[in-house]
Amino acid sequence: MLLYNSPVSGNCYKVRLLLAHLGIEYERHEVDVIDRSGRAQLLGSINPALSIPTVVLDDGSPLAESHAILWYFGEGTSYMPQDRLGRARVLQWLSFEQYSHQPYIALLRYWLSIAHTPIAKEKIEARKPAGYAALDAMEQHLDGRSFLVDERYTIADIALYAYTHVAHEGDFDLAGYPAIGAWLARVEAQPGHIPITA
Repeated sequence: MLLYNSPVSGNCYKVRLLLAHLGIEYERHEVDVIDRSGRAQLLGSINPALSIPTVVLDDGSPLAESHAILWYFGEGTSYMPQDRLGRARVLQWLSFEQYSHQPYIALLRYWLSIAHTPIAKEKIEARKPAGYAALDAMEQHLDGRSFLVDERYTIADIALYAYTHVAHEGDFDLAGYPAIGAWLARVEAQPGHIPITA
């Protein structure tokens, strides 16, 4: 299997983390997240959106989008609930990550710590309230819980861990979020865990 990957991308890290948990070996093709000039030639025939992560399975089938890849590899494993409601709740948190979390926390991280492109302070500050609202929602849900769904570690935790644990790189302060802090530690204690830098 081949993974089109960036070492700094949280979306790519989600996939690498699940594959590490599952002990699945794969090859990597590193892709620049800033210079997209060669994306059409590299990915155009397998992923029209030209996005990473994209995987090419052993049979040659391509699959793109981090959450679709997590769902594919999570099927039939302990990282995916088998019951209907549990699976729906995983999907709920994956949707939350894409629409309420990533557009603020991941984007600010990209602007401030990866792209290093001058961004107006007003534009940065305008994104922060929604990012903190996402963290507030997670804190409230995790207070008294070990994990996001059914008290078990699932792909929902993997998806939200990826950008939450580096939220400080987007100038978000997690000091006031003890439940999130404890949850991050539980995720990091899972067998096969790897850091984003691995």
